[in-house]
Amino acid sequence: YSCSYKAAFMIQEFKVSLSEENINLKTLRELCFNGIPFEGGIRALCWKVSCPASFSLLSSTLSHVSHREVYSQFLKEMIIQPGIAKANLGLSREDVTMEDHPLNPNPDSRWNTYFKDNEILLQIDKDVRRLYPDMAFFQRPTEYPCQLILDPQNDYETLRRRVEQTTLKAQTVNRNRSGVTNVSSPGKSLNLYPSNEYEVLPSGSEAHWEVVERILFIYAKLNPGIAYVQGMNEIVGPIYYTFATDPNSQWKEHAEADTFFCFTNLMSENRDNFIKSLDDSQCGITYKMESVYSMLKDKDLELYLKLEEQNIKPQYFTFRWLTLLLSQEFLLPDVIRIWDTLFSDQDRFHFLILVCCAMLILIRDNLLAGDFTVNMRLLQDYPISDVHTILTRAKELQDNS
Repeated sequence: YSCSYKAAFMIQEFKVSLSEENINLKTLRELCFNGIPFEGGIRALCWKVSCPASFSLLSSTLSHVSHREVYSQFLKEMIIQPGIAKANLGLSREDVTMEDHPLNPNPDSRWNTYFKDNEILLQIDKDVRRLYPDMAFFQRPTEYPCQLILDPQNDYETLRRRVEQTTLKAQTVNRNRSGVTNVSSPGKSLNLYPSNEYEVLPSGSEAHWEVVERILFIYAKLNPGIAYVQGMNEIVGPIYYTFATDPNSQWKEHAEADTFFCFTNLMSENRDNFIKSLDDSQCGITYKMESVYSMLKDKDLELYLKLEEQNIKPQYFTFRWLTLLLSQEFLLPDVIRIWDTLFSDQDRFHFLILVCCAMLILIRDNLLAGDFTVNMRLLQDYPISDVHTILTRAKELQDNS
């Protein structure tokens, strides 16, 4: 009884905080830090407040509408229009100028861009199909397929069709060159997904992974400097899952556009981790990995010296922890719980370093007793699954610094 009373009180606190005309971010962050209830769509709403650039702190309904309209425009410009151009190619040969021709060698030509985009799309496709394979969610059809994309009046090449066409061509080219199909060739992508592994959804339906694919493709098109880097799928996945399972159907219906903007805002803070040329700069991933060891040296010198002595470098394990915001180390519900705290902290990526340090200290006895091989296995397959314990220890480290 006391647990259910406590939960009800907690939900009420969130509702009061979120219903204020001008949300007090400090109060809301303090509430979010200890975990956000799923009930009533509170978590999804709080995560959106954590990415304020796209939601104007939810101060007016218009801000959501305008951002969703902007996303619709992106879909038209970056998926539908190129798809229509591709579908119409060859229908009226006399109208095709050299500029429009797919064989135009000009690197700035529309078709050169189209083929380059296909390379990015194939990488995204490969990654999103295997997003959280232990969960059926991403393979299931969404309740709200994108009508703009699936409109039967639109006779154009969809992303799904683009992937199929590109993998077919890769298979043919490879076979022509060598006389036999080399299994390690790009052509193997044709057989990556046997029909029994991924159900082909009927026309007019789309799986959740296809929505994630579209979000990442649009992001790559809008951010050519970084485009798509493997691992971004692991960051967009939990955000989309949280919004697409929102109990409030009015919000759930717009999970795609809302995920896109929250992901974009999160990446604006996290993108330096994905840019190789910045690795060694102060904003790059190398500096952050070394920060974990600097903090460990300060908090637990004995453990730090042990890892140094065994030549266990921070990049052997913290690269994945930091870049993917721990999304690969825990089950999805636990990742979401960690993100509640991370998103609530104003200096969220500094708190992530505290979490990583706490994770090391919590297994210090095992690490001090283990050799290099045992310790590497521990760090690459982290043994503690209770994220509450980890977050509590991270908070203690923060309070004692």
